[in-house]
Amino acid sequence: MNKEQIINQTVEFVKQTLANAEGGHDWWHIYRVWKTAKHLAQDEKVDLFVVELGALLHDIADSKFHNGDESVGPKMAREFLSSQQVDEDVIVHVEQIISNISFKGGEAQKFKSPELDVIQDADRMDAIGAIGIARTFNYGGHKNREIYNPEIEPNLNMTREEYKNSTAPTINHFYEKLLLLKDRMNTKAGKTMAEQRHQFMVQYLEQFYREWEGQFYNL
Repeated sequence: MNKEQIINQTVEFVKQTLANAEGGHDWWHIYRVWKTAKHLAQDEKVDLFVVELGALLHDIADSKFHNGDESVGPKMAREFLSSQQVDEDVIVHVEQIISNISFKGGEAQKFKSPELDVIQDADRMDAIGAIGIARTFNYGGHKNREIYNPEIEPNLNMTREEYKNSTAPTINHFYEKLLLLKDRMNTKAGKTMAEQRHQFMVQYLEQFYREWEGQFYNL
């Protein structure tokens, strides 16, 4: 089986696996990350096959939906890629990407590669801007969280476990993660793209607080 066939088979596998996934972590999230990763890869020295497989499989079993178990995703990816007779070195690389792509409260990752840099930027891009705002509130609703509570301040010094188990209002997530991502992009193109999306979020928050306080405009 050639690389194009493997990519096509991976697309179908991901679509089927995530058919009933929460809206912010469904096939369309994967699709956007996949497309963005391929765009960012154009300016980087990377193995595009690894980039595509890593992007397609990076959220095949997000630990948030598997009781915090971070081993499920890499295991599922390995089983699938092995069934497609993908080379062992590629499988290991994809496993490492899945294990190290997440924000996890800003904790330092244990593995680096140009391919991971590209996919991580693409994944973080989907967490900011208009799409990022939509995904954030979608997940907050899924977890039945408050939209905003002025009495609960963002926690900017969370441990990994505190981050994973947080039940804070959705607006707090902007300060605890989303607004931090602009300065954590790896690629030159990623940094440029993130700047515009970051500013959109800043403007959104300004508007949110005006409306929350009932500041009306003369029509």
